[in-house]
Amino acid sequence: MTRPGAVWRNWGRTAQAKPVRAEFPATAEAVERAVGAAARRGLRIKPIGSGHSFSDIAVAPDVLLDLSALSGIVSIGPGTGQVTFGAGTPLHQVPRLLARHGLAMQNLGDIDRQTIAGAISTGTHGTGIAFGGLATQIVGVTIVTGTGETRRIAEGDPLLAAVSLGLGALGVLVDVTVQCVPAFHLEAVERPEPLEDVVAGLQERAQAADHFEFYWFPHTEVALTKTNRRLPETTPRRPLPRVGRFVDETVLANGVYRGMCAVGSALPPVIPSFSRLATRVTGDRTYLDRSHRVFTQTRGVRFREMEYALPAERVAGAFAEVRSLIAAKRWRISFPLEVRFASGDDRWLSTAYGRPTGYIAVHRYFREDPTAYFAAVEEIMLAHGGRPHWGKLHSLGADVLRDRYPRFDDFLELRRAFDPDGLFRNAYLDRVLGL
Repeated sequence: MTRPGAVWRNWGRTAQAKPVRAEFPATAEAVERAVGAAARRGLRIKPIGSGHSFSDIAVAPDVLLDLSALSGIVSIGPGTGQVTFGAGTPLHQVPRLLARHGLAMQNLGDIDRQTIAGAISTGTHGTGIAFGGLATQIVGVTIVTGTGETRRIAEGDPLLAAVSLGLGALGVLVDVTVQCVPAFHLEAVERPEPLEDVVAGLQERAQAADHFEFYWFPHTEVALTKTNRRLPETTPRRPLPRVGRFVDETVLANGVYRGMCAVGSALPPVIPSFSRLATRVTGDRTYLDRSHRVFTQTRGVRFREMEYALPAERVAGAFAEVRSLIAAKRWRISFPLEVRFASGDDRWLSTAYGRPTGYIAVHRYFREDPTAYFAAVEEIMLAHGGRPHWGKLHSLGADVLRDRYPRFDDFLELRRAFDPDGLFRNAYLDRVLGL
């Protein structure tokens, strides 16, 4: 969104809003003024990032706060690896900003279009059973609360575990401090492997690798695995050839695949053949490059997504049930399922709170109706102790979510203290946290 009065839409085209007005603060003081003005007029106010959530978590009913001017490095703690960024800094800019200081983020997701504040606030994560989601890398935040107060929540403050993954319900993040690590390289081994073998040894594969994930195209018997090994920055790079990367990730993974999805949407019977073709032309390469160039991918095909976090030991069983479901329903699903892992953590509303976690994500092309597929998969995920990703599609409300998060009521109590008049409410937060 670039001008006041425009209609805001998220990337997946699953949510939109036409706020009363939009504001573009460039300082913490400007954020304070915007919050204060909204409070005096009885308007709700919501900060937005890049709009890469599929749920309507970022919908601004009244005042939209665009934080894109709060971007870049604010400060660096000498010798600590702690770097403070403006809340509106896009994740794809972070590696370049850190590189000149010999630093990197410890882990990243496979999409980097989000802002750093939006990514941590919705529970964005990567893969790696020894590594937490992005919010676990946060060691401090500056936040403007609903009372108009600017608060610094620093490392060691017990409230950091709530505020660093706050769903936008506690206030407006102005800046965030990331515990970075020395820059490193990743060796990536991408291979097509028999699906049955991968699922049978899933936990062992996750435990044995620094970072492990796989994709599965329904209607095939192949898992497209990706195993990453962390190496020092001094290790010589073996990047993908520029032309080869362009062909794989732009021509095939986005251009050709977009066409396949469009055709499959109109003619579902062709989808199994397309899926088998996709497994033959992708996912077989080895390369070694800077960490962010291995972690992240370009996603040009628009889709809708639901993702659930499960106890790591339940992932294989849940995956098998989803696979059987698709076969039994004879659905034609053109988008792959994605399976990833993360360590347990202490962030109150983290999907990985208190347990090693595996993630199963399901997708549908954005021109296809995901309702029946997502509802049936969600039922399986809930039976396996699943928690939904906050930024992706799900149907749960506060009554169900309370039982899945031990610190849920503690978070609600903090919300009442930080936002007593409900300035940061919207329909999504009313559903998942209660009125």
